[in-house]
Amino acid sequence: MPDIIALVSQLQRPRLLIRAARAGVVEYNRKRDLKRLTRSDTVLSPESALSVLAAEEDRLDQCRRAGDAAYSLTRHIEILIAMMAELRLVPRARQA
Repeated sequence: MPDIIALVSQLQRPRLLIRAARAGVVEYNRKRDLKRLTRSDTVLSPESALSVLAAEEDRLDQCRRAGDAAYSLTRHIEILIAMMAELRLVPRARQA
């Protein structure tokens, strides 16, 4: 799983998008938010959640860059918030 952690850690996104996500991390509630964001019936492990969230974030970023009318800034920020919060739950040994 180090590949997904490295990918998430090296994301290059607009500063304002990242700042908004960082501000929202304090309000993240894993039980409430993760199922909705991953569209899953079960709560995933942090590593599994990161894989699903990273794929969705990549899709959203492609929409953003293309100027797609279907792009949702709110969902993009929510996904980034979840990614940041889930990354904190991954044991330190796996992040190294």
